[in-house]
This record gives sequence, C-alpha cells and structure tokens, in this order.
Amino acid sequence: MSRSWRQKELAFLILYAVVFYAIVIRRSIQLSHDHYAKLYGLRPGWVAGRLNDVSDSQWRNVRENLPILSVVFAIFTLIASLFRKSCSLKAKGMAIVWLLISIAYLSYLHGACIIFIIAIASANFLLVKIFGRTTYFSFVLWIFNLSFLVCNRIYEGYRFSSFGEHWAYLDHFRGTFRWHICFNLVVLRMISFGYDYHWTDQHNHFDIKKHFQRCDYCSSGKTCYLLLQERRVTNDKFSFPIYLCYLLYAPLYIAGPIISFNAFASQLDSPQKIYSSREVAWYGFRWIFSLSLMELMSHLFYYNAFAISGVWNQLSPMDVFIIGYGVLNFMWLKFFLIWRYFRFWSLINGIVAPENMPRCINNCHSLESFWKNWHASFNKWLVRYVYIPLGGSQKKMLNVWVIFTFVAVWHDLEWKLLSWAWLTCIFFIPEMLVKSATKSIEVKGAFREFIFRELSAVAGAVTITCLMVANLIGFVIGPSGINWLVSGFLHQEGWPTLGGLLISFYVGTKLMFHISDAKQRKDKAR
Repeated sequence: MSRSWRQKELAFLILYAVVFYAIVIRRSIQLSHDHYAKLYGLRPGWVAGRLNDVSDSQWRNVRENLPILSVVFAIFTLIASLFRKSCSLKAKGMAIVWLLISIAYLSYLHGACIIFIIAIASANFLLVKIFGRTTYFSFVLWIFNLSFLVCNRIYEGYRFSSFGEHWAYLDHFRGTFRWHICFNLVVLRMISFGYDYHWTDQHNHFDIKKHFQRCDYCSSGKTCYLLLQERRVTNDKFSFPIYLCYLLYAPLYIAGPIISFNAFASQLDSPQKIYSSREVAWYGFRWIFSLSLMELMSHLFYYNAFAISGVWNQLSPMDVFIIGYGVLNFMWLKFFLIWRYFRFWSLINGIVAPENMPRCINNCHSLESFWKNWHASFNKWLVRYVYIPLGGSQKKMLNVWVIFTFVAVWHDLEWKLLSWAWLTCIFFIPEMLVKSATKSIEVKGAFREFIFRELSAVAGAVTITCLMVANLIGFVIGPSGINWLVSGFLHQEGWPTLGGLLISFYVGTKLMFHISDAKQRKDKAR
C-alpha cells in the first residue's frame, strides 16, 4: 500500500472516529437527561449544576476518602524516608519500619480482624518453609490458598464469636473496611512468596545476558521490572519480617498493583532508580488530569447508574450498546485512577510495581492484547505462577479455561462472573486458532499484504464485539439478560445496530494499526 493512500485512509478513519464519538457523546448526554429520575446512585454534583454518578461503590469510597488517604500517604512517606536516611536501613530494617507502618494502617482499616490476616499469613509462611522444597509443594500451596479464598467469602470474614463466646466482644471492632475483600490480593502475594522460595534451588531459565542485550532500560544502567522479578534474591530475604512486610505493604495493600516477592524484596535495600524524580512528579500530574476527566465524565454521562438500575432493558439495542461501551470506559478509567494512585504512592517510597493500565482500552483489537493491558500486573502474575507451571503455550487451549475460571472465583463467587469468564474463553479459542494459523502464513507482495491487513481488521472488529458482549453480560445485564440481548440484536430492529457496530469497530481496528505502525517507525528511528 502506497504512503499517499495510507495518509488518505488515515484521514478518513480519523473523520469517521470524530463523527462516531460525536454521536455517542450526544446520545449519552440525551439518555442521561431523559432517564436520570429512574437511576440510582446520583448525587448533587459541582459541574454546571449537574448530578454526579457515584453509583459505583468502589469508586465512591475511593473518591470520598481521597483527602484522608492523601494525608496518610504523606505521613507514612515522611516517616519511612526519615528512618531510611537517618538510620541507613537496608532490607530487613526497612521491612520492619514498613511492617509497623502497615500494621497501624491495617488496624484502622480492619480493627481486630487483623488477627485473621496475620494468622493465615503465618500459617502460609510455615507451610512454605516446611513443604517448599518438596515435589508436591504446588498442590499443597494451591489447596491452602484456594480454601481460604473461598471460605473467606462464604463466611464473610468469619465471626470471632464462632471461636467461643469469650472472643465475641472483638466483633465490635471490625474496622472500617472488610478485610476479606483485601485478602484476595494477599492470597496472590502468599502464592508468589511460596513459588519464589520454591524456585530458589532450581535452574533459572532466565538468560540475564540476553536480557541486557534486548532491554533498553537495563543496557542503560537501570534495572527494569522483569529483571527484578526474574533475578532471584538471596535466602536471607525469605525471612518472616520481609514476608509479612511484602503481604501488608501499605501503598499496595488495598488495590495493588500486584508485585512479585522477588521484585519487592530486591528493592528494599535501596530505592528504585528506574524513574527520575521528574518522571515521578509528571506521573502524579497526569493522575490529577485523569481525575478531572473522570469528574467530567461522571457528571455528564450516567453509564454505571444505568447498569445498576436495570433501565437498560427499556432501551433500544443502539442505546444498550452506548451504555455498555460507556460502562467499559468508565470501569477502565476508574481502575486506571485507583491503580495509578497507589502505584504513585509506592513509587515515591522507592518501590516500583508493574503498571496496570499501560494502554488505553480503545487501543486493543484482540482479546490477548486487551487482557495484557487491562489488569497488567495480574496478567504478569497469572503468566508466572499459573500459565507457565501448567505447561505454557503447549497447553494453551486448556490453560485459558483454568486461568479465567480462577480469575472469576478470585474476584467473587458469582454466576455472572463465571458466565463472563467462560464466554471470554469461548471467544478466545477462535482467536488462538487464527493466530496459530497466521504464523505459518508468509505474506509477500503489496496486494497480499493489503488483503491480510483487511482480514485482520475484520477479525479485530469481531473480537471487540465479542469482548463487548462478554462484558455486557458480566457487568451490565447479567446471565439472565442473554436472551434479551440475542433477541434484541438479532431482531429486525437490531440488525442495523449490529452492522453499525462492526463497521465502527473495523474502523477503530484500522486506526489501531496506524498507531502501531507509527510506534514502529518511531522505534526504528531511535
């Protein structure tokens, strides 16, 4: 394809995208205006006298607690920095400082329930130390952690009175935040600690020399996250204080991002040097800008309120698509803000965690790229501790079912999440088959390259549609709405909407190709 043709194509794609978003924004504002009286979770706002959509409990809690959280952020950072500089503390010393800070933090969040957290964590530590060098270690570790993951939810964090009436008074001191919700992340850290300890005496397949040749960060004298994760730490780092500090580390405790034990322990000795102070400050400024964008979005568009109020079943297929698309973007921005806030806190304190949202949700045209760039730190965790131990790419078809079922159960014990997980697996299979087939095809000549690119764009449009359906069922209409969705979109009135969606997603995929091409040209020019 000639350069001039691609420039003309890009101009058309941008024009289409502008028109598409103009229609979506206009209709979203109209829907919010027409139906606001039927929606739950709207409160008086501060933008142009409009109501604010705070129907999402997770975002509402974070938004309301941002001032006090930022004060805690500043105090804890100051205390940790003073101890590090005045006492020249290394790994074990800093672990004890952060452990004391974190215990104070968790005592406010969970009250007496911190006893449950430390008891389960201590049992896991003993289990790892006893069985960590055995061949059946993986089985023991997973059974232990999955059992608590499920039981914590079933018994809703347990009651102290269940262990005897003389403990019942502690049920009056359960803190301000349910401990078993946060414990899902602790489970991931306990498994990470277990495997990193288990692998210390095994052959390391990670080639550090090759990595230095390929990695721009490491070749420039810095240390990237992958090297921190794969380079094993010494046995003295697997002590109980460092382990408990890793599980309870205040900046990453509530929401992550998820960091491996190796990467965490190796950064306790000295603060991170991947990002300069200027880069960290710019990171914080971008977060403030994104928060402003979220405030504008929640005042203008009531996407999440539509989803939880059940009003979607009164709307046309086109309007349901707009709400579903809006919910997906709302969720992306919500998690983007939550994860980047806590990652920023951790960065200031010298610990680099993986970025959870490295790419915008509207720049992913395959299921694989979507999941690699949504909860990216969780994806890294799943690859390292689930996907590879299960056989990696050799058993990919089977592994994807195990992984997504685990992800659904890890989030919560709900049928709609399992429906979402299994639907995603069903949609994943054709993509994996097509990718496997295209690897063996050698594309030569301008015409064949053009055809291949067009087919890839069509495949991307279908994939994005499938992703939309899975997330609509998982997070908006639930499994009970599947029949309505099928009848609504496959009915005579729904066909034009479905066709319009596929065309729009086709255009979006082509735009993503142009963005990818521009990045490749930029990388080659370096």
